[in-house]
Amino acid sequence: MGKPKVYVATTDQVWAIHDAVPDHLRVAGLLGAFAGLRVAEVAGLRVTDVDFIRGVVHPKQQWSDKPLKTDGSDQPIPIPRDLALLLSASVQTYPSEMMVTNGAGTDRCGPWIIERAIRDVRQDIDGLPDGFSFHDLRHYLASLLIASGADIKTVQARMRHATARTTLDTYGHLWPDADESTRSAIGAVIAERMASVESAAYPLRTEGACPQRRRRSAR
Repeated sequence: MGKPKVYVATTDQVWAIHDAVPDHLRVAGLLGAFAGLRVAEVAGLRVTDVDFIRGVVHPKQQWSDKPLKTDGSDQPIPIPRDLALLLSASVQTYPSEMMVTNGAGTDRCGPWIIERAIRDVRQDIDGLPDGFSFHDLRHYLASLLIASGADIKTVQARMRHATARTTLDTYGHLWPDADESTRSAIGAVIAERMASVESAAYPLRTEGACPQRRRRSAR
């Protein structure tokens, strides 16, 4: 039996989750959906692990100072300026040494609190399955990258998978159908050849028709 396909939320659903969770936890969703962090990595991310100027997130630890899941999990994650600004704004509103807090006056937030916030709102968002969890936000990011044309190695790097095999096993079904892409590639070459032949034959047909027209006019 093959590995079950992951659920991929729509962009509208991701933003609906963002808007529905408590304000202080919105930054957690942003880090999951647009930086691909796991929930324990989000809970363990320090403000000093984010380079807001250069736009890079540097995962260094999981919740409760535990080491990251795999050796490749510490790869730096490039983020766009708009996301860096949103993360910075959250830090300004909820100052702490940690990126995610449990509200004003707190200094950190456990991963179970983030997961509970997702569970509390998922039933109110159209189309989300009952089992939707924070980890599914990572799947959204992978699907977003694949839809934009990213190759396997790029998606592997952003997901920080140890091997490309893991990426393929998890997200291989999201890439465009290989049969259709090969048909398109071959078809384009043949169509170009046929158009070239047709273009070359047209003057010959035109020249061959001229004597007939002259004979008819002579009658």
